[in-house]
Amino acid sequence: TDSSLGKMSPVSPPLRWNSSSLFPRLSIFAICAFATCGGYYGHLQVKVDCADRRSNLSINIDFGYPFRLQEVHFKAPLCEAKRKEVIFLDGNFSSSAQFFLTVGVFAFLYSLLATIVYVFYQNKYLRNNRGPLVDFLVTIIFSFMWLVSSCCWAKTLSDIKTATNPTQVLLLISACRAQENKCMATQEPLWSQLNTSAVFGFVNVVLWVGNIWFVFKETGCFVNKQA
Repeated sequence: TDSSLGKMSPVSPPLRWNSSSLFPRLSIFAICAFATCGGYYGHLQVKVDCADRRSNLSINIDFGYPFRLQEVHFKAPLCEAKRKEVIFLDGNFSSSAQFFLTVGVFAFLYSLLATIVYVFYQNKYLRNNRGPLVDFLVTIIFSFMWLVSSCCWAKTLSDIKTATNPTQVLLLISACRAQENKCMATQEPLWSQLNTSAVFGFVNVVLWVGNIWFVFKETGCFVNKQA
């Protein structure tokens, strides 16, 4: 037992501990981020009560990822006539949403791959110091990508809330711009899921930035300084 311990590298235990515990956590939080964003569906219901009619008309508006709201349409009554108008929502927020989700998916795939390499191919990973250096650079890149995508997504989420605000949607309906007609929102979208996705985005920023130090310790630069 003593001879086998003497052959072990002094940096092996911390490397095994840090890498095998951090990257699975990174993959879990990445899944949480892109799943809560990509799996969202919002529902808005408004009611139009024309002054010359006794019946009320409820309008259901559904939207979701990738938030191309300009493609979301619904039919609203024209109170002065029996026909209806087709109305489209405003805004295309797909670029920021897809960017955020793409970063999350690739971060998950890399974390999964890194975990497999750390657990099963550690010797090859440490050979010639190429593995730790590549890991260090990729971790910096993902830290930056998470920061940019999370900031963009947080700003976009605020814009989506504005574009689907019941007051804003009612202004798009011609009948609701007439004072004699009554319009109101009977059901508003729930934002807890998307708010959670934005929080998970910034949690990933913290985790990946913090992981830079642990990955740096595995590079030859840190090992040489310690020696």
